Amino acid sequence: MDDLSHIRTLLAVEETGAITEAANRLGLTQPALTRRVQMLESALGATLVLRGRNGASLTEAGQLVADEGRLMVERYDRMKLQVSRRASATAGTIRLGGGATAVSFVLPGAIATFQQNFPNVHFQVKEASSSDVAEDVAGGRLELGLVTLPVRKAGLDIQPLLLDHIVLIAASDHPLSGQKRIPLEALDGENFVGFEGGSAIRQIVDENLRQAGLEVNVVMELRSIAAILRMVSTTKSLAFVSRLGVAGQSLVREIPVTGLDITRQLAIVQRENHTLQPAAENFRIRLQNEYQPASNR
Repeated sequence: MDDLSHIRTLLAVEETGAITEAANRLGLTQPALTRRVQMLESALGATLVLRGRNGASLTEAGQLVADEGRLMVERYDRMKLQVSRRASATAGTIRLGGGATAVSFVLPGAIATFQQNFPNVHFQVKEASSSDVAEDVAGGRLELGLVTLPVRKAGLDIQPLLLDHIVLIAASDHPLSGQKRIPLEALDGENFVGFEGGSAIRQIVDENLRQAGLEVNVVMELRSIAAILRMVSTTKSLAFVSRLGVAGQSLVREIPVTGLDITRQLAIVQRENHTLQPAAENFRIRLQNEYQPASNR
């Protein structure tokens, strides 16, 4: 029961025109509903309900109370909903997924910052290919996904998030690391560690290299960025990885390549025409605010 229960009782009588039907609607016995009406009449010092053979009707004073009370109930219910939504936006579990770059370098900081403000929100994070993440979001198994565009899955709402630069890396003691910039020809004959075949980032790298007229010798395929960085530093092979994964690394160095600029668009996806639960919507908005300039939103 809320503080407006007696007003709600009067509104039920007005809408049904009968004490018995109003009691049934509210889940009350007829005597209990009558007592509520009498308590309201006593508090206001006026008769509010007239009972007759054809049911119950409101007096002029009763109609005034109903009209004003309806506004009070609507405002109260609206306030209660807003409070509930705010509370639910600060607790719960968010299910999201992303590729290796997103899970390793985009989500950790975003989640840590979010949980500082909302410690009661928990995350279930799945690392998978962009196509698998898109499939899981469309199927409702994940609420949010960070994927590489384009995604070829229907039923998704897609919001671009950030432009990711794919850069060439080499071990710090590799002969090419000492150069400020190298020509494409310098990559001929070099061994490369690549992302696993079929991954979105691998397809983007391969397509850009083909367009540049360059064929590289991929001697190893790995999924983890951490594993690629470690392998590059120990085997003296080269690799193309996200610049997000190179920041703060001492084992490898980024080497600019003349005439080669590889980028990919990362995006947030959710189910089309589906309302996120409040905590997930809160996180989505904060993630977009962090990575997108205000002019791009």
